[in-house]
Amino acid sequence: MSEFKYEGLDQTGKPQSGTANAPTQDAAVEALQRRGLTLTSISPINQDNNVRALLNNTSFFGGVSNRDVVLLSRQLATLFEAQVSALRVFRLLAEQAEKPFLRKALTDVGDDLQSGDSISKALAKHPKVFSDFYVNMVRAGEESGKLDQTFLFLADYIDRSYELTGKARNALIYPAFIMVTFVAVMTLMLTVVIPKIGSILEGDGQQLPLFTQIILSFSAFLTDYGIFILIALIVGGYFLYRYAQTPTGKLAMSRFKLSIPYVGELYRKLYLSRFADNMHVMLTSGISAVRSLEVTSSVIENQIYEGIILEALEGVKAGRSISETFSHYPQEIPSIMVQMLKIGEETGELGNILQRMAKFYNREVNAAVDTLVSLIEPALIVALALGVGFLLAAVLLPIYNSTANI
Repeated sequence: MSEFKYEGLDQTGKPQSGTANAPTQDAAVEALQRRGLTLTSISPINQDNNVRALLNNTSFFGGVSNRDVVLLSRQLATLFEAQVSALRVFRLLAEQAEKPFLRKALTDVGDDLQSGDSISKALAKHPKVFSDFYVNMVRAGEESGKLDQTFLFLADYIDRSYELTGKARNALIYPAFIMVTFVAVMTLMLTVVIPKIGSILEGDGQQLPLFTQIILSFSAFLTDYGIFILIALIVGGYFLYRYAQTPTGKLAMSRFKLSIPYVGELYRKLYLSRFADNMHVMLTSGISAVRSLEVTSSVIENQIYEGIILEALEGVKAGRSISETFSHYPQEIPSIMVQMLKIGEETGELGNILQRMAKFYNREVNAAVDTLVSLIEPALIVALALGVGFLLAAVLLPIYNSTANI
């Protein structure tokens, strides 16, 4: 159980502050909101939780994390529901914002509102905080007069959309740490320990086993040219990163992700889930199919699927259905998705159909991530055991033969 310090407003608008005990920060937020409080800030009290919160819930270098946007959206929803004016809402939240970057953005939004801009237009000037999708949803909320529901919907959506990617990322931290540690230890052994043992074995005059000779040769190569290999890796990584930022590089990386065995299928399900969830949220909020496809293409984060969605967008403008365009891409879009889209278009229930598809692919991605993690750990153990065993055998077998001949 952790302790959190909070500040906020009660249902009458009176400032409130204090501490709350909860297993996580999210649980503390939910508990305080159930008490009718509108939170303006919340943070863990002890240092350990501060470090954990920094790693999990914030962006470095003064940026704004998804968790910040979720909390901000819930605050906006509560204040708009309480009939507080838009200018007062953003002035109040700007005063209470802890991050300078977010505080400046909210202050600027308040200034733009005072100058006569709409909320969506003011938010659109800060794309690093409010995405194109977010701005379009707010614009739809303004047109329908349901801004409080829109902000709650956005908070739930952002939480949901990043839950899967967060789960996959966190699940791979442990295997990545093990691999980095293994490579570091093996490099140290091959460049420091093995050369000393190798000089002893070669001075013994005995015929060394083939795999021992391979290890000693590789150790000598790594010792003599290791620094050049490291420089080449750094330079190659830099140019690969630069190439990945170009249109051609982005397309190549998108193809590569989808071509990786098993992992490529996981990516497909993730992109289909993101497409269905985005389209469902926007269509049910009253945004046109053309604008929904346009915004979804910009947030799908894969050039292959972005191209397919943009082609569907042109098809819709020409009077064709989305399912008709998707049917031309059986590798990327499974037939079940095409058939469900066709049913939704024919019955006028496309938004609800997409909601069901989003839930389906969310479950599929969750199951795929769990399976992948369960396979990675034993595979790592076997690989590490083989590597260490081969290295030890290459060193110990000649020593054993040498002592046996004495």
